[in-house]
Amino acid sequence: MQEEVDEKTLALVISGGRITTNILKGVLSKVVHDMEEANRIRAAERRETQKAAKAQRAAKKEGRKNAYRPGKKSLNTMMEEGSELTNIEIKDSNIKSFEKVARKYGIQYSLKKDKSVTPPNYIVFFRAKHAEVMNAAFKEYTDVALPKSRKASIRKRLRKAIERTAHREREKIHERDREPSL
Repeated sequence: MQEEVDEKTLALVISGGRITTNILKGVLSKVVHDMEEANRIRAAERRETQKAAKAQRAAKKEGRKNAYRPGKKSLNTMMEEGSELTNIEIKDSNIKSFEKVARKYGIQYSLKKDKSVTPPNYIVFFRAKHAEVMNAAFKEYTDVALPKSRKASIRKRLRKAIERTAHREREKIHERDREPSL
C-alpha cells in the first residue's frame, strides 16, 4: 500500500510542471480518498480474519465437546452415540473402587442399579470395542476389591503387633536374668 502511495506521489511530482491550487487540492483529495479506501479494505480483511478465527475456535470447542471423554455417562448418551454396548454385572456394594479403576483405564461406562436384589447389584454398560480394556480394568478391580474384604481389621492387626512386642520384652527380661556369673 505504501509503495502505491509513493508511486502516485512520484507521478504527481513528475507530471505536475504547472500545478494550480485546485489541481493540487483535487490530486491530494484523491490520494487521501485512496488511502482511506485502502484502510477500509484492510479493516474489512481484519474483520473477516477475526470472524474466521472465531469460527475456527468455536468449531474446535465444539469438537472438544464431542470428543471422547472417559468416565461415567448416562446410558441414553452412550446409546445416542451409536456404538454397540456390552455389560458386566457387579455384585459388590463398593462400586466407587470400580469407578476409580475405570477412570484410570479411560473407559466410558454407565452404571445401572438393580434394586430387586438385596444387596443391590450393579450392571456396568460399556462400549463393545473397549472389551479388552474393560477386561483388564475389571481384573484390576477384582484384585483391589477382593483382598480388602479378606484382610483383617486394623484393630486386630494392632492387637497382634502389641502381643508380639510384649512377648519380645518378656524374652529380653528373661535373658537379662540369666546372665552368666563369673
